[in-house]
Amino acid sequence: MNNNKRHVSRSGSLLAVLLLAAAAPVFAQQPPGGAPPSAATAPASPVAWSSLSLDQQKLLGKYGGQWNSLPPERQQALARGSQRWLGMSPEQRNMAQQRFEKWHSLPPEQRDALRERWQRFQSLPPGQQAAVRQNYRRFQELPPEQRRALREQWHNATPEQRQQMLERSRAMRMQRQQQRQRMPMMRPRPPPRPH
Repeated sequence: MNNNKRHVSRSGSLLAVLLLAAAAPVFAQQPPGGAPPSAATAPASPVAWSSLSLDQQKLLGKYGGQWNSLPPERQQALARGSQRWLGMSPEQRNMAQQRFEKWHSLPPEQRDALRERWQRFQSLPPGQQAAVRQNYRRFQELPPEQRRALREQWHNATPEQRQQMLERSRAMRMQRQQQRQRMPMMRPRPPPRPH
């Protein structure tokens, strides 16, 4: 009986990981203009249980008996999530499991704050979302000591100082964009080809 409970608990954990893994990265990787349709544009279509692969059905077995009573949006999310989970390598699944455990260990207030940040990010225009992603990648590439120092600087800053930091960052980004646009004009022309 104890092994059975562990198996059910592990299955529930895997399903939760699957859903989390399906949620954030899918949105983060959408191309500009590729936002999911809102409920106002078109209602979601139900997903037939029989249209799921056997592996998906096995993974989502907990929902098999109640599948037809789930809202179509939930069916679609579960189907996408299960497909994504099954396409992951063991390393990716392990990382997703760790992210899920880390998420669950956060206090509810911190999870709420992160959800709110995610919603704000989702409301940004595609160009600003791309800039945020690019800045995040740059930050991750910094040495750990430098990341720690920047985090500390940010946390210790007043709202006015933070605003100034953001404005300097935007100005530097604009300057880099302008430099990239000028670069093709500055390239030397290739010598003419002999006829």
